[in-house]
Amino acid sequence: MTDQIQELVSACLRARDMAHCPYSRFPVGAAVLTAGGAVVTGCNVENASYGLTVCAERAAVQRAVVQGHRRFKAIAVTCDIKDSFVGPCGACRQVLMEFGSEWTVYLVKPDGSHKETSLGELLPLAFSPSHLNVLTKPQQP
Repeated sequence: MTDQIQELVSACLRARDMAHCPYSRFPVGAAVLTAGGAVVTGCNVENASYGLTVCAERAAVQRAVVQGHRRFKAIAVTCDIKDSFVGPCGACRQVLMEFGSEWTVYLVKPDGSHKETSLGELLPLAFSPSHLNVLTKPQQP
């Protein structure tokens, strides 16, 4: 494992420990790797009005955007499930797609072991910003 991937995995594990999840008791941590090499973390933040809960992956992306990042290479995601690798929810997969389809995704168990996949594998036939360009072009008769 490269040092950069190890840093990303470690960062998502630390972020999980910061989660605010008093309702589900399901802490999630995420760490994104920007194109420039920065690692930005996020954790899930639950709300008594459940629909206002923010997932760790979206928190990490939003935090990175606030810091001026718009291009990403990878994300690592973890939770407390020990026996299987758990991926981002559908909403988070769609948010990641907003910033490109070429993400490497590391699904991380609590012990730090991980499985590498891709956003394309997790969200096949995705709706992306490029689909909106079709709407702005004049239709041919």
